[in-house]
Amino acid sequence: MFSRILIANRGEIARRIIQACRELDIDPVCVYSEADRDNMYLRYAAESICIGPANSGSSYLDIRRIISAAEIADVEAIHPGYGFLSENAHFAEVCRSCRIRFIGPSPEVIATMGNKVRARELARKAGLPVIPGSASSVESEQEALAIAHEIGFPVLVKAAAGGGGRGMRVAHNDISLYNAFSAAKSEAGAAFNDATVYLEKYIGSARHIEFQIVADNYGNIIHLGERDCSIQRRHQKLIEEAPSLRLNPELRERMGADAVKLARAAGYTSVGTVEFLLDLEDNYYFIEMNTRLQVEHPVTEFVTGWDLVKEQLLLANGKRLTLKQEDIVTRGHAIECRINAEDYKNDFKPSPGTIGRYFPPGGIGVRVDTHVFGGFRVSPHYDSMIAKVIVHRANRKEAIHAMKQALDEYVIEGIETNIGLHTDLLNRVAFIRGTADTTWVEQILDF
Repeated sequence: MFSRILIANRGEIARRIIQACRELDIDPVCVYSEADRDNMYLRYAAESICIGPANSGSSYLDIRRIISAAEIADVEAIHPGYGFLSENAHFAEVCRSCRIRFIGPSPEVIATMGNKVRARELARKAGLPVIPGSASSVESEQEALAIAHEIGFPVLVKAAAGGGGRGMRVAHNDISLYNAFSAAKSEAGAAFNDATVYLEKYIGSARHIEFQIVADNYGNIIHLGERDCSIQRRHQKLIEEAPSLRLNPELRERMGADAVKLARAAGYTSVGTVEFLLDLEDNYYFIEMNTRLQVEHPVTEFVTGWDLVKEQLLLANGKRLTLKQEDIVTRGHAIECRINAEDYKNDFKPSPGTIGRYFPPGGIGVRVDTHVFGGFRVSPHYDSMIAKVIVHRANRKEAIHAMKQALDEYVIEGIETNIGLHTDLLNRVAFIRGTADTTWVEQILDF
């Protein structure tokens, strides 16, 4: 087992990785920016190294600084967490050239699956259903228009190197397509330094279903069931749960088998996620593969009993999977709510500032993943997510009730949060019945 690893991330995921390292008797080394100097989770690290100013481009995204810290700390491996450099193929390649283990798949796999056009082509060759669209990148408005007329409106313009909802625009006619094409390319270039876009048919009233993949270095691959991530705003996930009410056993088996098939075709190792859209007729389509740990991994941990962060560390260290697919059993129902520092009644404007009174919920089957505390200053330099509340109960009805109680108990003063939004959504009939799709949140926002 590794004796020392570096955590190339911050916040709640850095704290989560520290906990997994400690359970495996690994010394965790943390990097931090000047804005994160007073983060309390740094106290639990074996060593902490400042890598630059608050600006993430000069700290958490600076590969040279991360590698320098790893060499100074004399670590054997780097865990990228999620976000920042977690899906950066060049970073994984630099780690390999420096003989530092990157805890994740190979640079080649990251590069292939990180490019949505190449990932779609691989999925198509592997026999997975893929949303109709352009076979490659689209270079001009005229080409986009011709493809849109061929597959039919509405269409979705998507960044090939995209993620997190950035570089995505829906077009319903010729005029909106011109605007969507230009906007998506501009946003993709700014966000990913890659303005490449492609087109696909827009699937309305869809559910977003993803399967958790676990793969060792010896060709053994299984999935740990699905998560339903349909509760979104502007393609950003708000609430995730497992299992999905929309899947019957036969559909779950087929989708899971396809997720494993794609991972095998990609030569995948480590943990990862294969994502699908499911339409009203139970047709499903591959949309992308995330080559990292997901923010919503705790719901899978609750229903399966697997510690996915520890599993990542063990797989990177050469562990062989011994369980077969038929050995995987899920129990109960889990729900996760992402708590953001934002004023959701004011167009979701970020709400940085200093937290006053802070009191998290607790109890059996209630988990709060966070790095904040009373007196913590929420920085304007990073993502607005400050915590995740996860609950686990015997069934979905009980899980919804437990989550509402947990949110009611959660006290965060001094800043605005979206706790009230989550409570509102959980009380809506469509959510309770399990009929809400990916467009539902935008349809019902009335404040």
